[in-house]
Amino acid sequence: MADLATPNLPARDFDRTIDFYGTLGFAATHRDDGWLILTRGDLVLEFFPDPGLDPESSSFGSCLRLDDVDAFYRVCLDAGLPEATSGFPRLHPPRQEGDLRIGALLDPDGSLLRLIGRD
Repeated sequence: MADLATPNLPARDFDRTIDFYGTLGFAATHRDDGWLILTRGDLVLEFFPDPGLDPESSSFGSCLRLDDVDAFYRVCLDAGLPEATSGFPRLHPPRQEGDLRIGALLDPDGSLLRLIGRD
């Protein structure tokens, strides 16, 4: 196995987390009372329970390094996620920053997932 790092993000409700990320193509590969792992291709997200989390005050986040940021962004739009500046979940469209395309997804629990790819 190659070296790998995965984000550890909070989830107020594992069922809701599975449903939300499932619309984006992620599938649960592990679940018990204290841990949830979702995968989409080579992307791996891990979640721990935090039922009292306030999404507005969450400081959790991660970067998703994607081969095609715009294609993943379209998946998010097709799943009905809004482009907005407030509320959860929401999207921020990809834009060019130097040689990178960077967008953002904020999930229902307030975790910031930066969507990053090379142009």
